[in-house]
Amino acid sequence: MSELIKKNASLDIEKTLRPYPESGPDETISISPAALSQLDPQDHLLIDVRDESSFSMGNIPGSRRISREDLLSGNHDLPKDKKIILYCMFGVLSLEAAKTLNAQGYNAANLEGGYGRWLVQVMQQDADDRTRLDEIEKSLRKKFKKEIMSRFVRAINDYELIQEGDRIAVCISGGKDSMLMAKCFQELKRRNKFNFDLTFLVMNPGYTDVTLQMILNNAKLLNIPITMFESDIFDAVYNIEKSPCYLCARMRRGYLYSKAKELGCNKIALGHHFDDVIETTLMSILYSGQTQTMMPKLHSTNFEGMELIRPMYYIREADVKRWRDHNGLTFIRCACRFTDTCSVDESNPGATGDSGSKRLEVKRLIAKLKETNPHVETNLLRSMENIHLNAVLGYKKDGVKHSFLDSYETGSEV
Repeated sequence: MSELIKKNASLDIEKTLRPYPESGPDETISISPAALSQLDPQDHLLIDVRDESSFSMGNIPGSRRISREDLLSGNHDLPKDKKIILYCMFGVLSLEAAKTLNAQGYNAANLEGGYGRWLVQVMQQDADDRTRLDEIEKSLRKKFKKEIMSRFVRAINDYELIQEGDRIAVCISGGKDSMLMAKCFQELKRRNKFNFDLTFLVMNPGYTDVTLQMILNNAKLLNIPITMFESDIFDAVYNIEKSPCYLCARMRRGYLYSKAKELGCNKIALGHHFDDVIETTLMSILYSGQTQTMMPKLHSTNFEGMELIRPMYYIREADVKRWRDHNGLTFIRCACRFTDTCSVDESNPGATGDSGSKRLEVKRLIAKLKETNPHVETNLLRSMENIHLNAVLGYKKDGVKHSFLDSYETGSEV
């Protein structure tokens, strides 16, 4: 791993590995992933207490799902004469459930570090598989050439995202979108059509050791030479009650711009895809009363000479998922260390959970509309290219609001 990670002089990877968010060890009811692997499957029951969507996205072989709520309320059929091993994402929520079951006379144990620690160990075994890397890269050139690489290149050409001599910081969060973007950039660089340089930039805002190790393992497996730096964003937003996610996202963007500029880059690339674009467009209309979209490129207002580009602009999320699943890859979803159930890949539009998310509401709405209009997604994007200014009540440009009345009396069109 050391040869793949360019560390700042002040960065010690070992020091960036933060503790699992556990309430503390409880040796009387805990079992390590290594010890679990030595047990006879017939001698115990393995129970996943996460939500259904998290379970469906990945689980430990041989386990069954029973929600933590059902376990705590007694709504289950678990036997008292057999060992029961519980796990969640990090081993926090399942620890509480194990204690409750033991108090009720069951023989329960909690998996230390949860699914996250188990998964990290499995990923470490795969990280040195060169044959697997070859197959993953081949899939972009063959199976997913049309759906992913062709659309990646088309967005770059249509919106003039890259120019000769650019130095681009490819910003990697560790999720499926940014990791795929990194591989697409590598493939584009391999073609050597024109000269540009890449830096694969990862910011550690305070990840748990599970999340960070997953990013490192995937970077090694995918042969992405990441440059990592630290920030204290998670600590800074910990006590923010109103819109901490919005503040966190804004701060992350600023840190990425700053570090990219320090490294001599003139652009940062983010992994927003087609679905992000149309969902943002509809969210703006429905919840903000504005018509605006996520732009394919922007000039930075705070970092002179810097630009933001989104080369995944035409790539559908469904195709990103197909690429991920075809190659048997597992990526982080929400990297927030304060969340136990939101750390491995994203749920699907029909899944339960996160019902308060406006983006999820819009995602479901679009999916429902698509049942009767298969072109609804494409039309949403096209609507942002076909705004008729003489058929709107008003618009804003450079912060100044204009009304159709401004030119109505003269009979001229806007």
